Amino acid sequence: MLRHHPLGGAGVLALGAALAGSPTGANAQTSGAELPAVTVDAPQATRAKPAAAKPRARAASVRRAPKPRVVPAVAAAPSRGATPGETLAATRDGLNQAPAGQTQTTIDRSQFDNRPSFSVADVLRDSPGISIKQGNGPRDFGISIRGSNARNGFGIRNLVIFDDGFPVTQPDGLSRSDLIDPHAYGAIDVIRGPSSALYGNYATGGALNFRTRPGGSIDGIEYGVDGGSFGYLNNYLAAGKKVGNFEASLFASDTRGDGFIQNSWFNTQTVNFLATLQATPDDRFTVKLINNDLSARLPVRLSLNQYYQNPFQSGCEVPGTAGCGTQSLLINGFNGARSAQTAIAAGFGRDDRRTIVGGRWEHDFDNTTTWRNQFVFDDRNINQPTGATSAIGDFPSYNYMSDVTKRGELFGMDSTTFVGGWYNTLTTTSDTVNVKPGGDATLGLLQSRQYQSTTNYGVRAREELKLVPSLTAVAGIGWETTTLNGVNTAFGYPVLNNPSVVVPTVTKAAPQFTNTAPEFALLYRPDSEWQWRARVATGYGTPQVSNLFVLPSGLPGNNTALKSQTNLGYDLGADWTPNKALTLSATAFYEFFKNELVSQATPVAGASFTFNAPRSEHRGVELAADWKFLPGWRFSAAYTYLDEVYTDYVESISGFTFNRAGNKIPGISPNELTARLGYDQMWGPLQGLGGFVEVQWKDSFYMDNANLLKAPGYELVNLNLHYKTDLVSDYFRSLNLYLEVRNVFDRTYVASANNIANSVTAAGVQNPASLLANTTGSIYAGSPRAFVAGMKIAFK
Repeated sequence: MLRHHPLGGAGVLALGAALAGSPTGANAQTSGAELPAVTVDAPQATRAKPAAAKPRARAASVRRAPKPRVVPAVAAAPSRGATPGETLAATRDGLNQAPAGQTQTTIDRSQFDNRPSFSVADVLRDSPGISIKQGNGPRDFGISIRGSNARNGFGIRNLVIFDDGFPVTQPDGLSRSDLIDPHAYGAIDVIRGPSSALYGNYATGGALNFRTRPGGSIDGIEYGVDGGSFGYLNNYLAAGKKVGNFEASLFASDTRGDGFIQNSWFNTQTVNFLATLQATPDDRFTVKLINNDLSARLPVRLSLNQYYQNPFQSGCEVPGTAGCGTQSLLINGFNGARSAQTAIAAGFGRDDRRTIVGGRWEHDFDNTTTWRNQFVFDDRNINQPTGATSAIGDFPSYNYMSDVTKRGELFGMDSTTFVGGWYNTLTTTSDTVNVKPGGDATLGLLQSRQYQSTTNYGVRAREELKLVPSLTAVAGIGWETTTLNGVNTAFGYPVLNNPSVVVPTVTKAAPQFTNTAPEFALLYRPDSEWQWRARVATGYGTPQVSNLFVLPSGLPGNNTALKSQTNLGYDLGADWTPNKALTLSATAFYEFFKNELVSQATPVAGASFTFNAPRSEHRGVELAADWKFLPGWRFSAAYTYLDEVYTDYVESISGFTFNRAGNKIPGISPNELTARLGYDQMWGPLQGLGGFVEVQWKDSFYMDNANLLKAPGYELVNLNLHYKTDLVSDYFRSLNLYLEVRNVFDRTYVASANNIANSVTAAGVQNPASLLANTTGSIYAGSPRAFVAGMKIAFK
């Protein structure tokens, strides 16, 4: 029996994995039309030729009606020409969510509105190409697009994330999903493939845009509560209104749980606010605020053998209990003897805050040209005693972008031109402090102090040209310079039990990287049923300052020769929508990486070593289906096949070298599938009653570069029953009830497996899988069977 701890911090570590049954669906989207329930690889509708721009009247006696509210977009991306009567801004917004030529999926709120949604894992599995792994905290999930981030131990790398078009990826490339509560959002755009031409540094895998619900769609107040197994409770509130030229929405939630793994309780609060004012017919102002506070306790990652013995770390408050992960802590906090401590004995956890404030001004010069300026302040404050050391620091960053979008004609063809530039920077000093025994994450002395600065600036341009009504060409390019500046001071204490003798070792690095990313795409839509896509594009990602100072041993040192990773990708896809009941989509991709940045665990718990694999290849297939085969019935599925290998990489271990060419890149599951069959009663006294059964399959995958040890795959089944009805009342609008059983057959599974380092004997022979299976610091188990129920009520 698992012990439930007081509500507070890190917890339900894999509650996201346990609460991770999310529907999968695909409906065709046509540009300029209202988004359907789910959009997969959005077919672009043939748009009518825009009317020629005319000078606008400026007579003082004539007052024009305000223009439609602009929904903030993912990033600066131009749109196809608008039909007569459409505004340039409205057309551009639709394209920002689905850039022409890009392989993309839009997940609409209707896909997760009738279920308890704890984390991004509950919604993003709707999209092919997406893989999810549990990170360090209840909602800290690693999000991977085409394997881009599958090897990272925490947070999100190699893709860029936006919230209503405001960046939540900091200038050093790190994003975290702690601040994302799915209840706040109306849709999520998943953009797949190399995308640095449009989104800049770190977009080697693609981009995500989380769109909060517009105030007008809420039109009042909604209150909801979810609760269930392992002490999980989420109280949340959404409020919104549109009054004249002003529209605003506010979301707030308080979420907590005991966790199903020992020492994994959590307590987190989130606020997300969006407001837009149409100040004049030509000017729109948007304000964004996100704040997340997280207090969480954190279990220790296990070896594969420990996972098989005691996956939920039950009884680990008692020293010597089998299958309990431990960390070796310096008894005096700075040198000498160590003591193995379990997570609960040491008090590992996280206490973090994230605050994002943004503003955007959009100005229409005329009916064809819009200028946009956007500024974001993003502060990440961390206190993370997650193992043998604690990371402590404040990471403020600033992000400014400006762009111009113009719609018109070029050589007699419909044209949309976009040009923009940006500047962002992050500067901070952070500490790594030894954790010592004593409980409650008792701190010892300073291990290292790191000054770091990351600055990115660049320009981008993009042209979309309708060659003929059925064929559109897209060309874009981005150029960017990234400057890293770091000083790492490691503190040594050479005299046993004497903290007064300190020997600092200083390592400096100030590399600069310049990258260029072109892209080209063709869209061919011969009729209303078919769309064909072809695209070649590039991405790039620079190292982080912290990567420059960790050696393969896990100790501080000089790793300053790291290079930018780049990838060149080819996409070929088709979308078929023969009628409103059926959508099928298929995409094949082949990406060539150069100097791919790969991280793996080291002998020092919690320390990862990053290296460049000279060449590797990522290829695969993404399939999606949505079929409403009978009234009320719906089948949807998302499948991803990945084959990712090193093609040029020689690894050095303890002075011995091993050729990894041809080996699978660890951390990549070759097959992932989410499928769902559901029914909703559409008429009669039971109208609004429905349910679904969902299956998730994740294939086994290698955990090491030598391909000796595999993390086991799994299949999960989730069941859902829901009921939604309108209420006839002066005060209430609607009621939504749901009950879900996650992991129906109580399958024990791996929710997260970090890569492990290979080791060798004194003779230079690689140790076999039987020994690697004892390597700690890798695995978190997923949730056992969990019951979660919820209700939402909307007030007028």
